[in-house]
Amino acid sequence: MSNDVSWDAEGNWTAKGGWGTAGSGGEGFSLDRWQARLDELREAHHVPGATLAVLKDGEIHELASGVLHMGTGVEATTDSVFHSGSIAKIYTATLVMQLVDSGELDLDARVVDLVPEFATPDAEATKTITVRQLLSHTGGLTCDFTYDSGRGDDCLSKYVEAAHDVALDCPPGTAISYSSLGYVVLGRLIEILTGQTWDEALRERLLAPLGLEHTMTLPEEALRFRVAMSHLGEPGGYPDPAPVWDFMPRSAGPYGRVIYSAGDALRLVRMHMNGGTAPDGTRILSAESVAAMQHREVTCPDKWTVSSDGWGLGWTLYDWDGISGYGHDGSAVAQQSYLRVVPGAGVAVALLTNGGGARTLYADLMRELLAELAGVRMPDDFGPAEQPPAVDLAPLVGTYTRAGVVLTVSQKDDGSAHLLYEFVDGMKDMSPPLDIDLLPVSETVFAGTGAGPAFSEAYMPVVFSTLTDGTQCVYVGMRVTPKTG
Repeated sequence: MSNDVSWDAEGNWTAKGGWGTAGSGGEGFSLDRWQARLDELREAHHVPGATLAVLKDGEIHELASGVLHMGTGVEATTDSVFHSGSIAKIYTATLVMQLVDSGELDLDARVVDLVPEFATPDAEATKTITVRQLLSHTGGLTCDFTYDSGRGDDCLSKYVEAAHDVALDCPPGTAISYSSLGYVVLGRLIEILTGQTWDEALRERLLAPLGLEHTMTLPEEALRFRVAMSHLGEPGGYPDPAPVWDFMPRSAGPYGRVIYSAGDALRLVRMHMNGGTAPDGTRILSAESVAAMQHREVTCPDKWTVSSDGWGLGWTLYDWDGISGYGHDGSAVAQQSYLRVVPGAGVAVALLTNGGGARTLYADLMRELLAELAGVRMPDDFGPAEQPPAVDLAPLVGTYTRAGVVLTVSQKDDGSAHLLYEFVDGMKDMSPPLDIDLLPVSETVFAGTGAGPAFSEAYMPVVFSTLTDGTQCVYVGMRVTPKTG
């Protein structure tokens, strides 16, 4: 756990920069103090540039630190724009719920009845997948199907058609398995029901009514603004600019290709916190749909990869020692975004970064911010247990398979657990095989080490669980992989 915040038995905390009491939140927001703290932590964690927005008492405060590009030295400013990564899913989910509000869509409708291009190799399972399941990542669709369907307005349709032969991670409704493919299908559904491209629907139905002038989806739109560059490198020093700015095709939009400022991220959040209305009173979403998006649809066995206790219709859900919250994480190349909302305290925070030790910057900064402003005590950093439990590995040993990935769990000569993570078939060029030692946290949760640059954590959560149909499975990166041998 970070040493920047400590708690005593009465719930009082102390942080570098000041004292506070859990749940007080009555001091407002000190822009100068948090600017200094952002600068300090950004430098300590070798993050080239970061922007921060904090919503407190209905007001959005915006801060920026560092540079957007280590090569050019262009400074980060509060109106700079970054890749959202998977936080784009919240925008897509909001559009879907607008269609529910208008009566054009039923959450429990079968996707195959609405999207002609949709199919999976399991014809019977395909018939059961619903809109609700895609929103909550319980439809069984996989995540890492990479396919460039071009820049045309038909890119989502072509992507969904190309995914016909991609196997399900698990039978629909048996588990949560994080799915970007499912959100492309939702994007295509939006296009069919609105008669617009996903990009157009987003602009006209969400961005324009909310006045989100620093949010867009296409690179030619982003070039009007100061744009963050991704940076790549080994831990322990500042990284170098990535070879290209954007690796993602246009079809990635519904799951990962919104480009935005930190302030605009919170302007969207503020609408959700205000029961679906814009600051001028315009209704964007019904109060019922706002509540439905925050209602827990499924509990997450893996509570560490994205700090998720559960999932709603789009939102990741958190439980901080009885204080409820929601939000989402996003990753695009090396641009990491973090969104946390504490509705009971009227507080929301957006942190956007462009490389380096973004995850540790998030952990230290968000821990302090949410403690002071909302009385939230975030979980300790994930890692192996100080007193490792004795674990019977025999039931866990075996082969686990999902589309593009084979995981082999074995027991080494010294009795410890090992995971071989291999990319196969269409994903075989993503990374060499990863040799991962598994250190026990509990009987079913392990801290993986030595995962290499494909994973940004010091320890990677590896969580063994069971599908509702009784099949053993393992979670890595919030993706479920069933046991096959």
